Amino acid sequence: MRAAVVNAFGGPEVVEVVETEVPEPGAREVRIKVAAATVNPVDAGVRQGVFGGAGKRIGLGWDVAGTVDAVGVASAWSVGDEVVALDYGMVKPLGTHAEYVVVPTDAVAPAPRTVGAVEAATLPLNGLTAAQALDLLGLSAGSSLLVTGAAGAVGGFAVQLAAQRGVVVTGLARAGDEELVRSLGAAEFVVDGRGGAFDAVLDAAVLGAPALEWVRDGGAYVGVIPQAAPEGVRGVRATAVEVAADGSRLAELAGLVDSGVLRLRVAETFSLEDAGKAHALLAGGGVRGRVVLVPGA
Repeated sequence: MRAAVVNAFGGPEVVEVVETEVPEPGAREVRIKVAAATVNPVDAGVRQGVFGGAGKRIGLGWDVAGTVDAVGVASAWSVGDEVVALDYGMVKPLGTHAEYVVVPTDAVAPAPRTVGAVEAATLPLNGLTAAQALDLLGLSAGSSLLVTGAAGAVGGFAVQLAAQRGVVVTGLARAGDEELVRSLGAAEFVVDGRGGAFDAVLDAAVLGAPALEWVRDGGAYVGVIPQAAPEGVRGVRATAVEVAADGSRLAELAGLVDSGVLRLRVAETFSLEDAGKAHALLAGGGVRGRVVLVPGA
């Protein structure tokens, strides 16, 4: 099978598409024939060596939508099931940017029924990150929340999920993104959070210390990169989400897609052979929606 990997760290040009063996599922694992897989900033970090692994072949890709085509012992899934999954791991020999991927059974969920595989592939990593970040904040209906990077993938999901829970959301993004952010459910829109005093900040833009200042005394802050979470001040509870594969929670998110609560956004699609071009587009910045690889294209 074909898979996108890196054998050396660097820019988009180091992404290679290689021939490798089709992986076999073990106990409590399933193999998915990949219909679509999303390119995320974490893939760029892996490509650049942020997470280590020098001297190894490293596979790329965390998100996947596709069809179960083989199962191991004690798997709850059946061949032919249409699914989505999160393949967690920074340094691994193969990821979801491949024709087939093996993942644990409990990382898998039924694919949303109302969208195609390309759209569905944008849900697992960013949707779970947003949902688990909101869980850490523990906000009740009527609480005020500032979401930085509200037009981005994680931020956009956070706006939608928080608004669905009755949280009063202010979205922070570029001025040109106001219409988009409000359409996702933000009650207010700002391009700078200064002067705010929010019950909580979900810092999807990784602004760090400046965003912490926009939390009221005794409020809460959650970042999306554990290493970059600033220390709490003024009684602010500061933490960071580290996404975890969770098939049950992913199934809930897929249900929200089908009920119209969550909108999935695709920026552009590329064939697996053009994985390097997909990385280059992402590296250029300003992408709204996710870049998706389609192995069969």
